[in-house]
Amino acid sequence: MKKLKCQSMHNTNAPKVGVGNVLKYFWQALRPQKWGFFYTILATCIINIISVVVPLIYKDFFDLLVSAADKDRVARGLMIFMFYILGFRILGWILVRTSYATLNKVVALSTARIRQISFDYTIQHSYSFFANSFTGAIVQRVGRLARSVDRLYDVLVLNLIPLIISAIGSVYIVYFIEPTIAYIITIAIVVITIFSILFQKWRLKYDLLAVKADSTTSAVLSDSISNQNTVMSFAGFTKESAHFKAITTDQSSKQLFTWNLGVIKDAFISLILIALEFFVFYYAIKQWEFNLVTVGTFVLIQTYVFRLSTQLWDVGRITRNLYESFADAKEMVEILETPYEVRNLPGAGEIKVEKGIIEFKDVSFAFSDTRTVLDKINLHIKHGEKVALIGPSGAGKSTIVKLLLRMYDLASGSIEIDNQDIKHVLQDSLRKNISLVPQDPILFHRTLMENIRYGREGASDEEVVKAARLAHCDEFIDVLPLKYGTYVGERGIKLSGGERQRVAIARAILKNASILVLDEATSSLDSHSESLIQDALDKLMQGKTVIVIAHRLSTIRKMNRVVVIDNGKITEEGSHEELLNQENSLYKKLWDLQAGGFLSE
Repeated sequence: MKKLKCQSMHNTNAPKVGVGNVLKYFWQALRPQKWGFFYTILATCIINIISVVVPLIYKDFFDLLVSAADKDRVARGLMIFMFYILGFRILGWILVRTSYATLNKVVALSTARIRQISFDYTIQHSYSFFANSFTGAIVQRVGRLARSVDRLYDVLVLNLIPLIISAIGSVYIVYFIEPTIAYIITIAIVVITIFSILFQKWRLKYDLLAVKADSTTSAVLSDSISNQNTVMSFAGFTKESAHFKAITTDQSSKQLFTWNLGVIKDAFISLILIALEFFVFYYAIKQWEFNLVTVGTFVLIQTYVFRLSTQLWDVGRITRNLYESFADAKEMVEILETPYEVRNLPGAGEIKVEKGIIEFKDVSFAFSDTRTVLDKINLHIKHGEKVALIGPSGAGKSTIVKLLLRMYDLASGSIEIDNQDIKHVLQDSLRKNISLVPQDPILFHRTLMENIRYGREGASDEEVVKAARLAHCDEFIDVLPLKYGTYVGERGIKLSGGERQRVAIARAILKNASILVLDEATSSLDSHSESLIQDALDKLMQGKTVIVIAHRLSTIRKMNRVVVIDNGKITEEGSHEELLNQENSLYKKLWDLQAGGFLSE
């Protein structure tokens, strides 16, 4: 198989994807409907064989019509021909209707399945994959892959198979009637086909550039719209408009160039078809002039030439659609062929968390050779212990949490929960046993009930409401017209930051996992809201192993231990009071710097 050339513009390490890779996923989407698809192919073949055979009947029809035989006998013969034609037409009508209905079902289910395949694989990629990708571009790629499946099936059934059967059948029949005309038609078919394939192969690189420019436009559009509040706050409309104009101008220039290439190709094919029609009819007229061909033969040749001219005109479009289908599919297939950065190891099983004892053993992690984040971290957290992670921004606190959730794999060392290395357990199993309340919770554009229930699928409405009350979500939910049936908007934009954090806390309460991670869980709350939720957090933390990234005095003082992290290393450990009393303590410096109120995050 020829390889489709051109790496993803966003991922220079994307795997090389060829036609075989694309067809593999097309087949995965098609396989459950394979018998329907095969029926469509068979029906299409029969329909087009009929379309080749019927002109033969018309040939005999017209030869009989112009004969000098008795009119009664001619009329009876003509009626017999008409019944033959009627029978073929009815058979063709039945096959067309049933094959189209079957094809519609096959295409609809196949496109739905390819979207599902794309979603299921993509959503399980690592944290870093999404951190380095545009959401809009990924969505665009999924849509293009689905459309390419639709387009490929249509081209195959509606264009390619009919063209192949018509070309072979017409040339074969004409050869036995008038070989010279068959040679002329064959030469035209070969020239148009070779030219179309070579031209489209050369043009592919420009089609891929146009596709990638379209992905970039979608990505920039999504990025700007999702940051609309920032654009408004910084009066950035003019800047964003100019930036988007530059992107769309680049896309339009690339698209216009590919369209102009198509015009050039169509002009050449049109010229070949004009020449084909002229030479075929010139030769046929000369043969008829000397009584070497009959009127019926003339009609037969005319029918085949007109039909083939229409279909050969589509050769360029068929070739273009095939290449564009692969070009559209290629970007998404690159994602499907990209191995997961974080994978379940063979034989990985369910983790069993009874006490929630956590141990970091010589843990090191780096994003690159020049950016080391953690350097030989050793940290033991006992059952039921509450530990606060403190340190300057970029010290590695959030990275420790991400490594505990195995969003990244370690460079070296290990992390164990109840003496089980988290690398050797199923990722979903690990995360089911850890409740996370992030600093900036992102909600689904679903109802409040659905968002809270995400903490534990299968929880009853009563359990959801109870968790919401413990997190004091009821204070704002009860005043909403639809209450728990209220949709929160994309990423929860209809709620304030504090309200989103309360929903996240309600999720954690509902989940009730053995290990609790709070990443600035009260940072977006005012003093009143925080005082309300502190009670809920106290109850939530009872009997659990807790890791808190925090700077508020009220939170830190409740911790059994404070761990200070600086430059990827643990520099200090102890209670709040112990660290304040230490000489040259970084914790004390941070505390004093914030006037005894807040630590830098």
